[in-house]
This record gives sequence, structure tokens and C-alpha cells, in this order.
Amino acid sequence: MTEGPAAETIFVVAGLPRTGTSMLMQMLAAGGVPILSDGERQADEDNPKGYLELEAAKGLRDDASFLDSASGQAVKIVAQLLPYLPSKEGRRYRILFTQRDLDEVMASQGVMLERSGHAEAERDDTKLRETFHRQLVRLRALLAGREDFDTLFVHYAEVVSDPTATAGAVADFLGRAVDTAAMADAVDASLYRQRG
Repeated sequence: MTEGPAAETIFVVAGLPRTGTSMLMQMLAAGGVPILSDGERQADEDNPKGYLELEAAKGLRDDASFLDSASGQAVKIVAQLLPYLPSKEGRRYRILFTQRDLDEVMASQGVMLERSGHAEAERDDTKLRETFHRQLVRLRALLAGREDFDTLFVHYAEVVSDPTATAGAVADFLGRAVDTAAMADAVDASLYRQRG
């Protein structure tokens, strides 16, 4: 990781679905990091504390202009869209990449799909697991290869088991003053519902 803050630093929370990206965004918000979110996607049974998403971020592949005023703020980006973060002189991305046991991801994804009315038979978990694995391999290569990326891998189970340690590690990585106690308090262990 480079030393000292860049002239323009954007904090990005990314990960596969159901890996704790919303939880990490909630931690950042509690700690005092400005969040880029429009409130379009409301809290629901699958994510009762909210998603903290920005609708424009879903269109990153075609339009990244929302990043022009994002310096010093945190935004959630779908992991598969990370390759489309534009390189810009003087800009760095500090990426908090969430990870979770794939068995837990699949279980959580299954529950979410069933709640939304998708029948069990419509899912091919084996194929989806293989797809997720391939994507993770490509994303790790991307994260290691981009000179404007600094990455901290954050493990879902570790966040829940020791939120204070995670808050400290995240604060160090961000390179800015945050309220680590408030960040740790934002973690609700009761929401860890699909465990490996």
C-alpha cells in the first residue's frame, strides 16, 4: 500500500453477493466516513439495516461520472464491476474487499432467492459456485495488478467474531480518523444467519 493519502482517494466496498458488503458500509457510516448512497434500495428481511447502495454505481461500466465527486467517500461497487473503475491521474482506490465461505454465500443467496419467489429448482448451485470461484480468481489478479488499487481483504466471519479488531484494521487502512468504537458497535452478530 502506498504511504499517506493520495490527492484523491475513493473508498470502495466490494465483494460477491451476501459477503457482508452492506455490513461494512454500515460500519463505515457509523465511524464517520461519508457514504455515497441514494436510499433507492430499502432495508428488507434479508438486510434489515439497509444496503447503503448508489443506483448509479450499478451502471459503472457505461458511466463512471459519479466518481468525479466521490473523493473521501465510500461507495459500494459490485465486485464484478471493479475492472471498470477508471484510472485517473492522482486518484487512488482503497478497496475493502469482503470475503465469506462460499458454502455460506450459497446458503444465504438461496434464502434470499426463495424469499423473492425463485423456486429451488431454478437454481444450479454447483454452476453458481464455480462461477463465483472463477470470478474471485480473476478479481484477485485484478486487485494485485492495478497500481491505483490498495486492497484490504475483510473476512465476514472475522468481522462478526471480533468487530473491534476489524474496525481497527479498517481504520488503519483508510488512513483517516474514524470512530472505531462506533464501527464495532454497528456489527450485529444476530444477522450472521447462514454459518458454515
